[in-house]
Amino acid sequence: MSTSGNKAVLIGVSGVSSSGKTTLARLLRDIIPNTFILHEDDFYKTDQEIPVNEDGVQDWDCLGSLDLDLLEKALDFIKTHGYLPPDLESKEDKNAVGESGVDRQRVAGLRDAAHQKLKSSSNVPVFIIDGFLLFSQEMKHIRELFDVKLFLRANHKTVKQRREARTGYVTLEGFWEDPPGYVDSVVWANYAKDHAFLFEDGDVEGQLRDELCQELKIDTAPLAVQTNMTECVTWAYEKISNHLSERAAN
Repeated sequence: MSTSGNKAVLIGVSGVSSSGKTTLARLLRDIIPNTFILHEDDFYKTDQEIPVNEDGVQDWDCLGSLDLDLLEKALDFIKTHGYLPPDLESKEDKNAVGESGVDRQRVAGLRDAAHQKLKSSSNVPVFIIDGFLLFSQEMKHIRELFDVKLFLRANHKTVKQRREARTGYVTLEGFWEDPPGYVDSVVWANYAKDHAFLFEDGDVEGQLRDELCQELKIDTAPLAVQTNMTECVTWAYEKISNHLSERAAN
């Protein structure tokens, strides 16, 4: 599919909750010129519309919790116009993100490299969309809108530790705190269900189906960078900068 007529480049950063998506997106915004962030969490339905599971607990990590029509319209608008819809206001930036531990000298070096390498493409805005559910089969129509797809992995132990350390989340109408057991019964269970198709034998802590990922043009962070944000942002920058350079050359 040709992207020459699009007025913006869309980067999807997806993965399980607490895998580092928002931290990565913010670092990339600091590195790559003319880059903006959009959060999938900004497309949650109202608090009253969030589905309730069989245990009587609201499920903020399922497909039904999101206004997919609004998300798709926003992405189409960005690609067509090159800027955010005027009525879109982010609440996600009100939520805290933990310390990344990233090497600031490396970030500064990547920023300098980006300004040199991407001079010819810096007039094209880059929009990074981070979210827990961007690449699933049920999201195919939205998945195909992204020019670059970056998938972050994290094991169950890491997700549980990071998520349970958070105080909660700002919502459209209030504030949400995970009840006891929420990570296991909702967060991880939904992640495994929605992403099993990308892994051998459906094991989301196992081997990826590499041929399928290549077919879907999903770039998955190597295992070596999963717990090292400095290496993760370096990997992500290389993927994005290569795409932008190729786009400018065409």
